[in-house]
Amino acid sequence: MDRLGLFHMDLSLGRMEAFWEAAGMPDVPVVHVVGTNGKGSTTAFFASLARAHGQKVGTFTSPHFLTPRERVQVNRTMLSEEAWVELGNEILSAPGGDALTYFEFQTCLAMLAFRERRVDVAIMEAGLGGRFDATNVFRPGLTLFTPIGMDHEAILGPTLADIARDKAGAIHENGLAITGHQEPAAMIELQSRAEAVRARLLYAVDLAGPVPADRLGLKGIYQQANAHLALAGWHWFAAGRGIRSGHAAEIFGLESAFLPGRFQRVALNGREVILDGAHNAHALVALKAALDAEGIRPGKVVFACLKDKNLADMLPLIRSLTDGPILVPAMEGERAADNRAIAAAIGGNAVASDSMEAALCTEPLVPEPTLVCGSLYLLAEFYTLYPHFLTA
Repeated sequence: MDRLGLFHMDLSLGRMEAFWEAAGMPDVPVVHVVGTNGKGSTTAFFASLARAHGQKVGTFTSPHFLTPRERVQVNRTMLSEEAWVELGNEILSAPGGDALTYFEFQTCLAMLAFRERRVDVAIMEAGLGGRFDATNVFRPGLTLFTPIGMDHEAILGPTLADIARDKAGAIHENGLAITGHQEPAAMIELQSRAEAVRARLLYAVDLAGPVPADRLGLKGIYQQANAHLALAGWHWFAAGRGIRSGHAAEIFGLESAFLPGRFQRVALNGREVILDGAHNAHALVALKAALDAEGIRPGKVVFACLKDKNLADMLPLIRSLTDGPILVPAMEGERAADNRAIAAAIGGNAVASDSMEAALCTEPLVPEPTLVCGSLYLLAEFYTLYPHFLTA
């Protein structure tokens, strides 16, 4: 996988189609989760709902924090290292296996694992976009669209309509998709694509009632929308497979969902730290709303981002999060933006820091919570220091 390159992308489906033509397309029910923000949370809620109703669930998500094994789980349990090696060797020995990109390799490994372990449903989170994402090679029984916003403009296009058009490409001919709330430009693209391929586009508001905000395993006011979409999708999936969805099991499923780094509140050395993977302007607006709803004003913020992100759009939002210092630690990796340049762009109380550890320890040690946000890769550096926070 190191040889394949974590961030090497070649957006086309030819390699995936060739691999599965040789390997035989797996007969595994697939739920495809596509969008800009909330994909991981929606996946976690759907998986938890399915498990609460006795289903064996495979999940494929990205990125990972400490090990690629986090990306592929069956009933919220990672595969063993030995299983990864066996599946990896199976891929590399198959025709076309050695031509796959990093993300394609992991997508194939996930589906082979799900087929081998006979899961009842595989929930596949799209990595980037929709039309040419590696996960789109499988014909899903259901596609869920989380909110679509501005992100990856250099790859998907400069406008919201461009981005939504690419993601709408995940709607298959005669397929079925469910969406939550979307901006008008994004909704138009979803509706146009569904009409063009004779697919059904349904709306979560028509399939599920409100979810209890105080009984969700993932915190933050924005999680209500993700949980609602997952519940709507679950209702449709369960009905189609003759599964009776019970109210008590639904509540338990929503309550027991867990995903690290999504408005996760932890205690560190007697002080509260809030970990949130908000990595674009759309997500930062939701994060600010969640903080306001909880009456939280962070005493300081630890922020960094990747260099392909639109920092200009994020700057006013970052400044609005705190009256205290903003620490910008150096991140590892080829895609990491220069922390000194970020600090200079933020201005005011922003200061470059050598590392995550240094940023967390920098004075003043304020009594209010410290917020860590800006990138899931930044959160990975926190979890490297404190791995026990990766589990519920």
